Amino acid sequence: MPSPPQVDPRGPRFAAWVTSAVLIAVLLTGWWPLLAAQAVVFAIGAFAGLRWSPYSALYRVLVAPRLAPTDERKDVAPLRFAQGVGFVFTLLGTTGYVLGVPALGIVATAIALAAAFLNAAFGFCLGCESYLLVNRLSNTNKEVGTAR
Repeated sequence: MPSPPQVDPRGPRFAAWVTSAVLIAVLLTGWWPLLAAQAVVFAIGAFAGLRWSPYSALYRVLVAPRLAPTDERKDVAPLRFAQGVGFVFTLLGTTGYVLGVPALGIVATAIALAAAFLNAAFGFCLGCESYLLVNRLSNTNKEVGTAR
């Protein structure tokens, strides 16, 4: 069985810093088109793959060539799941702003910012941990189902 696709973990942390800056700008200005653009970035990462994400491209072209190579790698599946979670929150936030419910926009954006900042500053990917928890729970349910 081939190993799952993997990436340099510094790339997603770079993307989390850029995402944090974008979400802070949205919270300061309430400018929903910027939040919608961030939702598109998340959608690309979640549904097309991290390789196609604009922030991944920035990392590959501008940042990675200036860093020492690393052997450290991270599984792509949890990262794509995290991008999907980010997409849901930014889509919810955009919807809130567009429909004139700024409280929804602010709360959803703040939750996305908290998750992005945790990853950027501390290397703790909340969406990735959620992915692992969901996998663990679904595997436990499968084992319980087959034991009957």
